[in-house]
Amino acid sequence: MNELWLFLHLVAVVIWIGGMVFAHACLRPAALATLAPPQRLPLMAAALGRFFGIVGVSLVLLWGSGVAMFVQRPLAGGRPPLSWSLMALIAAVMTVVFVLIVLRGYPRMKKALAEGTLPAAAAALDDIRRLVVLNLVLGFLTIAVATLGRLL
Repeated sequence: MNELWLFLHLVAVVIWIGGMVFAHACLRPAALATLAPPQRLPLMAAALGRFFGIVGVSLVLLWGSGVAMFVQRPLAGGRPPLSWSLMALIAAVMTVVFVLIVLRGYPRMKKALAEGTLPAAAAALDDIRRLVVLNLVLGFLTIAVATLGRLL
């Protein structure tokens, strides 16, 4: 059963971190290079809206599988490693950042787009971008803790 939890956990991580890498390193630069703001901003809003829904499902898988593995370990007679606690702490911060994006930044962007105020929509998107970069850094830190944590 632990292998299934680990599989679900890794799938959720790949979707979330990989999606952020794609959006930040591929989609955003391509949209900037090829589209004017009136086309670029609605594209980014639509893409982010879809991505946020997928990340929401991934977060349920991530937290559910993580908690299941954390609880299973002591039941099997072992103590969870310190790296697991660090992963959970970083994941909690990342989750809060994601919630801020979804509940504050993204609605600001959509409202500005609906009102036709492109500079405000662009500013909201830039705020989202900064928070995504923060979550990317935290995500890579989490992966480092997960893979190199045995060295702690």
